[in-house]
Amino acid sequence: MVSARSLGVSDATPAAHQLGHRERLRHRARAGGLVAMPDYELLELYLFRTFARGDVKPMAKALLGRFGSFGQVIGATLEELKTVPGVGETAALDIKLLHEATLRAGRDKIGKRPVISSWSALLGYVRVALANEPREQFRVLFLDKKNQLIADEVMNHGTVDHAPVYPREVMRRALELSSSNIILLHNHPSGDPTPSRPDIDMTKQVIEAGRALKIAVHDHLVVGRDGVASFKALGLI
Repeated sequence: MVSARSLGVSDATPAAHQLGHRERLRHRARAGGLVAMPDYELLELYLFRTFARGDVKPMAKALLGRFGSFGQVIGATLEELKTVPGVGETAALDIKLLHEATLRAGRDKIGKRPVISSWSALLGYVRVALANEPREQFRVLFLDKKNQLIADEVMNHGTVDHAPVYPREVMRRALELSSSNIILLHNHPSGDPTPSRPDIDMTKQVIEAGRALKIAVHDHLVVGRDGVASFKALGLI
C-alpha cells in the first residue's frame, strides 16, 4: 500500500474525517450494499486498497469522467489510466489487476461446461474482454469435440477500425490445439457491433478454410460498447 501524497492524492482533509468516511463506506459494503453503490463509490472503495490515506473520491470521479463507465475504467490501458491526475504506476496496475480478475472469473464460468450451452456467460465474458478495447482485436475461442473451451487466444491486434485476419493461421492453431470447433471474436471500438462487409467476407474465408479440415465455425461475435452481434443470430452463418 502506498501513501496518498506520493501518488498525488490530496490528504489535506482531516484524517479523522477521512477515516470516518472510509469506515462508513466499508460498513455499507459489509452490510450487503455493494450492488446499490454508485460506480464512483465502488471505485473509491477499491482505491482505498492502493492509497493508505487521503481523499480518493475526486480520483474515482475523474477516472469515470475520463473513461465513461466502470467497465471502461478497468478496461483502459496502463498508459491511459496514468493520464488521469494522481494515477501513478501503482494505482494503474491495481486497476488492471481488477480487470484481469474479472476476466478470469468469466473464463472460469465458460471453461467448465460446453460453451454453447452457457451462452449468457459467454456474452458476459466477451463484453468484459473486448467492449472497451481502444483498437480492433481479433481472437478465437478454440473448443474441443464437446464444445468445451481449450483456449482463448488473441490472433491479431489492429488499428481503430481494422485487425488483419489470416484464415490459415487460425486453422494451423486449431490443429495444434486439437480443436474441432471455434468461435471467432472481434471488437468494434466505434461502439457499434454491426458486422461490416469485410467482417462477413473474412468469416466466409475462415469457414471455407476449416471445411476441408472438419473444423467448424460455430459463430462470429462482434463486440462493441453498444452490445454484441452474433453472426448466427443474424443469419450470416
